[in-house]
Amino acid sequence: MSFLRALRHSEAALPLMLRYGNVVSARRNFSIVGNPSVSAYLMQQANKAKNVNRTLHGLHERKQATFSERSELKYARRLVVKLGSAVITREDEHGLALGRLASIVEQVAEYHVEGRECIMVTSGAVAFGKQKLTQELLMSLSMRETLSPTDHTRQDAGTMVEPRAAAAVGQSGLMSLYDAMFAQYGIKIAQVLVTEPDFYNEETRKNLFSTLTELISLNIVPIINTNDAVVPPMFIVDQEVSATGKKRGIRIKDNDSLAALLAAEIHADLLILMSDVDGIYNKPPWEDGARLMHTYTARDKDLIKFGEKSKVGTGGMNAKVMAATWALDRGVSVVICNGTQDKAIKSILTGRKVGTFFTESTAEKATPIEQIAENARNGSRILQNLTPDERAQAVNKLADLLLSRQTQILEANAKDLDEAKKSGLAKALLSRLSLNPSKLESLATGLKQIAEDSHRNVGRVIKRTKLADNLELKQVTVPIGVLLVIFESRPDSLPQVAALAIASGNGLLLKGGKEAAHSNRALMELVKESLASTGAASAISLVSTREEISDLLSMDEHIDLIIPRGSSDLVRSIQEKAQHIPVMGHAEGICHVYVDREADLDKALKIIRDSKCDYPAACNAMETLLIHEDLLQNSAFFTDVCNMLKREGVKINSGPKLNQMLTFGPPQAKSLKFEYGALECSIEVVKNLEEAIDHVHTYGSGHTDVIVTENPSSAQYFQNNVDSACVFHNASSRFADGFRFGLGAEVGISTARIHARGPVGVEGLLTTKWILSGVDHAASEFTDGTRKWLHQALPTNE
Repeated sequence: MSFLRALRHSEAALPLMLRYGNVVSARRNFSIVGNPSVSAYLMQQANKAKNVNRTLHGLHERKQATFSERSELKYARRLVVKLGSAVITREDEHGLALGRLASIVEQVAEYHVEGRECIMVTSGAVAFGKQKLTQELLMSLSMRETLSPTDHTRQDAGTMVEPRAAAAVGQSGLMSLYDAMFAQYGIKIAQVLVTEPDFYNEETRKNLFSTLTELISLNIVPIINTNDAVVPPMFIVDQEVSATGKKRGIRIKDNDSLAALLAAEIHADLLILMSDVDGIYNKPPWEDGARLMHTYTARDKDLIKFGEKSKVGTGGMNAKVMAATWALDRGVSVVICNGTQDKAIKSILTGRKVGTFFTESTAEKATPIEQIAENARNGSRILQNLTPDERAQAVNKLADLLLSRQTQILEANAKDLDEAKKSGLAKALLSRLSLNPSKLESLATGLKQIAEDSHRNVGRVIKRTKLADNLELKQVTVPIGVLLVIFESRPDSLPQVAALAIASGNGLLLKGGKEAAHSNRALMELVKESLASTGAASAISLVSTREEISDLLSMDEHIDLIIPRGSSDLVRSIQEKAQHIPVMGHAEGICHVYVDREADLDKALKIIRDSKCDYPAACNAMETLLIHEDLLQNSAFFTDVCNMLKREGVKINSGPKLNQMLTFGPPQAKSLKFEYGALECSIEVVKNLEEAIDHVHTYGSGHTDVIVTENPSSAQYFQNNVDSACVFHNASSRFADGFRFGLGAEVGISTARIHARGPVGVEGLLTTKWILSGVDHAASEFTDGTRKWLHQALPTNE
C-alpha cells in the first residue's frame, strides 16, 4: 500500500491516480486535504468516468482491440483472474492448497496496489465445505460404528456430503480466508455470488455490473463465484460459440464461461484462466506427440483433440477453449495457464511464454523460440559432419566479410552509439560498444587463427586402447551440442563466439545487449551468409528479447551449456535462473597484483598501470593491489604508486591493515571482495608471500592473479599455490584473454573447476565420446574365460 499512500497527499499524483481509474479513491483522499479546486476537478473526472469508462455496454456494442503479442500484456489495466478447482484444492482433494492460494493472492495484491483493476473468479467453496462437513460427519460416527461394525460410513464419508450443502458451508469460510490473505496487503475485498439467471434478466444484470464497476472504482477487489448452494449442477452439452458477435451471451456451465462473460461485460483487458495443465495442447498431454500450443488463433481450432476434464472441476479443456475464444471475440485477451506454476500471473504480465495466449492476430507467426533452439540442434549435427576444411572455410569467409562489409557494420554501430549517448550510457560501456576499422581488423585476424586451428578439433582421437583381440576403444572429441551465449555491450563478441561455435561444430543461440541491437543484426547477417554454403545456416541464431531468454533458460532438452559474458550481476542472475542447465562463467573478476619485496619497482609500476588502467571495465583488470610491508616502510614505492594511479584518474581505497598504518591516506574500502569495473581499486599491505596467497584465496574470485618479483622461487611458489584460473609472473593481468593466449578468441572466461577453465576457446567447447569397435564380442566371454582382457595403450595418431 505504500505506493498509493505516497500518492494521496501530492497534487502531482492526480494524473497517475486518474490513469489507473481510482477516481473515487482520489476524490476521497484529496478532498481530505481541503483543496476545493482539486475536489471539483476530481468530481468532473468522476462524472466523465461514469459516462464513458463505467457505462455498462451490452455485448453487441463495439468491441475493444485485443493485444496481438505477449509483450503487450504488461499494459493490461483491468484483469480478470479465474482460479479453477484444481488450482484451489490440494492434489489429495482434502481441503484447499493454502500455500498456492497465498502466492496467487500476493501477485494479485501487488498488481492491485500498483494501480491495476483486478477481479477474481474463484472455485473452492464446495471443496472447502466438503472438508468441513466430512469432519463433522466423522465426529458423529462413534455410536453408529458401535451399533454396526460393518458400517462403511467412515470410508464413504467424503462422497456422502451433498454439494449444495457443502457450498453453503464453504462459501463463508472461503471468503474469510480471502479476506485474511488480502488484509495482509491492506486490500479490501467484496464477495459477489451469481447465478445464471442474473445475466439474462435485464434488471439484475444491470444491477450486477453496476455493483462490480462501483466496487472497482472504490479500489476494492471483487471476488465472484456461482451460488452453488441454490443452483443445481449444470450438465449442459457444449454448444458451438458464434464468432459473429450476434449472440447475446454464453451459457454459464462452469467458472470458465462465467469468467469469460464477466470479462467481456466489464471490458477487461486480460482474462487469465488458471487450470491444472500448462495450457492448450494439440492432443491430450499424456499422448505421444502432444505439443503445447503457446499461441492459439481461430485457425488452430481443427488442430486440437480434447481429452477428459479435470477430476475436480466442472469444465474440461474444450470448455476452456470455447470460453476463451468467446471472450476474445468480444475484445478480451486471454491466457490459459497452469495455476500451480510459481508466479504464473507475474510471468504472464512480463511477457513470458507461459500457458497458451489467445490472439486474433492473423499475421504470420514469428518462429517459436523452441523451434529456433531445435534448429540449432539440427544445425550443430550438420556442422559436426562437415570436414575440417569446410568448417575452416566458413570461419575464413566470416573473417573476410568483416573487412569487406566494414562500411555496413560501422554504419549500424554508429546508430547504436548515437542512441546510447542519448540514453546516457556510461563512458566505459560506450567504449565496449564502439567498433572501428582497427577492431574489425583485429577480429578478422583472430578469426583466421580460429580457422587454422579448427583442422585439429572435432573428431580428434585423444586415447586408444586395445581392450582385447579385435576389440578397440577410442575416445574422440565431439561438440558439446547447443550453446546459449549471453553478452552485454560488446558487439565484437558476436563474430568471435560464432566462429568458435562453427569451428567446434556447436549450435549457438546468441543474446546481445539491446544497446548493440543494430550492430548485432548487421553482424548476424554476415554469420548467416558465411554458413549458407554449408547447409547449416540455422545452427546459429540471434535471440532478440529478454522474454525469450527466460524461456530458453528452462529448455534443458534443447540447451546444453549457457555462457554469460558481462557484469557480475548478469552472470549471477543467469546462474540463479538456469536451474537445470550448466552455466560456465565467472560471477566476478576480482584480480590481484602482488608486488613482492624482491620486485623490480619500475616493472611493478608498469604492470600495475596496465592491469588497472588499460581497460578498467574488463573482468581481467586489477581490483586489488597487494604490497609487501617492506616496500611500504623502506622505499618511496607506495608514494610512486599512488601518484601514478592518481594521474590516471584512479580512485584509491585502502585495506584495513594499510588504513591503520597511515595517518593520512585513502579512505578504507568497504569490502576487499569487490569488483569495481572502473578507475577505482583497493591497496592492502601484506607481511609476506604466504599472507599474499592467503589474501587472494580469501577475497579473490579465482580469475587472474599476478606476482611481480625477481625471485624465481617466490614466483614458482605463488603460481603453484594460488588456486586461480590464471596465475602470472611479471605480466599484466590483462593478458587473460583468448586472443592473447593464441586461441583466436574466447567464448568467455571460466572460473569453474571442471571442464574448461580460464579463457575458453574451441577446446573448451568440446567434450568426448567413446567409440568401441569389435567383431562379435560379448561381455560374458570375459567372465567365463573364453576371451581375455589386454588393456593395451595404442598410439593416438594411427
